[in-house]
Amino acid sequence: MANIPPKPSRSLIGHGSYAEAVRIGDILRKETVGGLLLVAAAAIAVIWANSPAADTYFAIRDFTIGYVPWHLELSLGAWASDGLLAIFFFLVGLELKREFVAGDLSQFSKAVIPVAAAAGGVVVPALIYAAINAGDPAIRGWAIPTATDIAFAVAVLAIIGSHLPSALRIFLLTLAVVDDLIAITIIAVFYTEEISVLPLVLFVIPVAVYAFLAHRYRRFFSVHPSAAWLILLPLGVVAWALLHASGVHATIAGVVLGFAVPVLRKTAGGDPEAGPGLAEIFEHRFRPISAGFAVPVFAFFAAGVALGGWEGFTSALADPVTIGILVALVLGKPVGIVATTWLMSRFTRARLDASLAWIDLVGIGLLAGIGFTVSLLVAELSFGLGALSNDHAKVGILVASVLAAVLASVVLISRNRIYRRIEADEQADADNDGIPDVYQRET
Repeated sequence: MANIPPKPSRSLIGHGSYAEAVRIGDILRKETVGGLLLVAAAAIAVIWANSPAADTYFAIRDFTIGYVPWHLELSLGAWASDGLLAIFFFLVGLELKREFVAGDLSQFSKAVIPVAAAAGGVVVPALIYAAINAGDPAIRGWAIPTATDIAFAVAVLAIIGSHLPSALRIFLLTLAVVDDLIAITIIAVFYTEEISVLPLVLFVIPVAVYAFLAHRYRRFFSVHPSAAWLILLPLGVVAWALLHASGVHATIAGVVLGFAVPVLRKTAGGDPEAGPGLAEIFEHRFRPISAGFAVPVFAFFAAGVALGGWEGFTSALADPVTIGILVALVLGKPVGIVATTWLMSRFTRARLDASLAWIDLVGIGLLAGIGFTVSLLVAELSFGLGALSNDHAKVGILVASVLAAVLASVVLISRNRIYRRIEADEQADADNDGIPDVYQRET
């Protein structure tokens, strides 16, 4: 009887398609600039909030403006979190739909690992925070350490990981995309206390018109950039205002509108056509607005916390809220991501890609512990703007994000050196018409 060769084991984390790698590389470059601006805005806010001119900062943040009859008289800080952040979530919606319709997440075999890893990176931190704050009203902030800030994380990765494998970068971005979807669901389900039915029903009308126009005239909006501003934007603003009035957090409107944009490009007969779809075109147009303006402005208003000197800072660090966030982000995130990925490898009998090592995933798990934009938003939703617990939560988020970035840098910088040597050896072997055999030696 002839011996049947064993089936080759499936790769646990693959490189993805070439087109996907190119697209994600483009996103990473844009997010890197946004991440640097985000960090700069947050640093300015913290310094200003603890300077002799701190009263000016808080006066600007709390200055109210808007139309009272429509319940839109909001502080500038609230406008940033409810309004500007909707632009960020619009990009999230575009990216999510793009991934699930035409990206690697459209294939179950490629989606199952990052989806499971993201879920583990949400559940474990939430359980850690809940255990530390059990029996206290502050347990309401259990969702704060569940989110990963892709802009901040990518900025760090770009600085320290120039030679890391593309599979690792794709895994991080895919993980963050799924993480965003879970965070959006948490905000919609757990942070909506009271719903006004009429505005919520009316919300469907502008969204439906928006979706119809975007699908029916996708080529028109692709060719004429101003059309989106003159036609689709007013519909989006109306939808946002109605959702805000309904009691559901208004940023969810951005996600819904992002999902309403078609991904695939089609001919007049309805057949798929080569080239970028409207979702990808909108992503290129509006990502600079989100990364370069909306998110940094939100960070500026959200990150400012008066520490009260060294004594106030140490007092904040002793608060179970701060401790819960610190432990959950710095320890819970990597444990949840790596442990879930390892369990999936045992369950599916898939092997880690030959170009990677498990220590690489530990570094990415630590990097995912950078919780910033969405974590700051959830902290405000949990405790309210100006509450002491919210201030201590901000301290926890800021300290944990910096600590996670430092620890991830320690791990990934050493790995980056190894991959740089691998690339150099490959190049040398290619020049000599040889075949490199360095992955097994180095990783």
